[in-house]
Amino acid sequence: MAKRLTSESQKIDYALVVIIALLVLFGMLMIFSTTYYFGYQDEKGPLYYFVRQLAFAGLGIFSLYICARIEYHWWIKISLPFFLITLVVSGVLAFIGEIINGAPRWLINGSGQPSEVLKLALIIYLAHWLAFRKDFIKTLSLGLIPFGILVGLAAGTVVLQDDLSTSFLIAGTSFIMFLVAGGAMRQLLGVIVAGSSIVTVLIWMKPYRLQRIMAFGKDPFSNPTMDNLQIRRVLEALSTGKLTGVGIGASTHKINSIPAVQTDAVFAIVGEELGFIGAMVLLGLFALLIYRGFKIALNAPDIFGALLATGITVSIALQVLVNTAVITNLIPFTGVPLPFVSSGGSSMVMSLTGIGILLAISRRTMPREETSQLVMDASYETDDFRRRNRGTRVSRARRRANARTEY
Repeated sequence: MAKRLTSESQKIDYALVVIIALLVLFGMLMIFSTTYYFGYQDEKGPLYYFVRQLAFAGLGIFSLYICARIEYHWWIKISLPFFLITLVVSGVLAFIGEIINGAPRWLINGSGQPSEVLKLALIIYLAHWLAFRKDFIKTLSLGLIPFGILVGLAAGTVVLQDDLSTSFLIAGTSFIMFLVAGGAMRQLLGVIVAGSSIVTVLIWMKPYRLQRIMAFGKDPFSNPTMDNLQIRRVLEALSTGKLTGVGIGASTHKINSIPAVQTDAVFAIVGEELGFIGAMVLLGLFALLIYRGFKIALNAPDIFGALLATGITVSIALQVLVNTAVITNLIPFTGVPLPFVSSGGSSMVMSLTGIGILLAISRRTMPREETSQLVMDASYETDDFRRRNRGTRVSRARRRANARTEY
């Protein structure tokens, strides 16, 4: 039976906790500001969307706390069933899901997007899969091909839900994890070429996607069209804010002007109400979050923890990058929520769950002289764990030891 961990091993990345707390508070403030008037318009009350998001934030914080307390190797035990269940649910949803704005992505009344759960489930399973097969990653038959099938299945179910942007995030996060695990760059270049071809076909299959690409090449101000109306209004909101903004709640573009303003375009309202300074403060918080995430990955005591932390951090970083690039008209318009800030229960809960796992990994990121004693006390030796990565299976006794949860 493993000995209880020392008090030193229970230390978590408190800087990350503070950053997340600030981001969640920032997000709640912006949700209140952007949705206050919506409640009057649809007779749900001015605080309906705020209270709803607050409830999801509370659920996400509870999930964060639980995941931060769980010894992160426990996820190895459930990685495959977790991935398969979410994959099946996501695939079935493409055919029976509630259709909103022409896409079957939701379970009940516009809430619950399994694709958000699938993203995290795939990251956990890929971290497990890559860690235990790292000696075979560079081979075609045992590395790239099965990896491509796993990612293709996950991204494919999301594409069936008519959500190309989320499938892009899934693929991008997966390929970066593959590269970090030791994948050959020449293999990834081939995958990028093949993936680009598939994306091109998917764009041609849906006229509205092609229209967005064509609209992106036009100046929304000198050559305004209905296709680039949304981005024109978003850019107008950003320009209105100037340096210090018009003040919280004073935005004029959030009322019947920008579609999905509280989800896809909330960063535009940040720029309008808080100005360039407020937008930079928000991006600075995200930069600090990403820095802490990669630091946890670099200091993780084993390859599984490093890959898991990398996947979670990259997933958040890509979402921030895509959302802000869309709002500043650097890439064609697409719907990707801004983590912790955009309205959306599934995004909030799963993002906070991912942070909880990061915090669990941070409990093992200690100075080298302390790590050796810690891993012996916890009954899993780091070097022995790495040696077992060469195989494709782990003994049942070892899995039980690694899966123990310490409180």
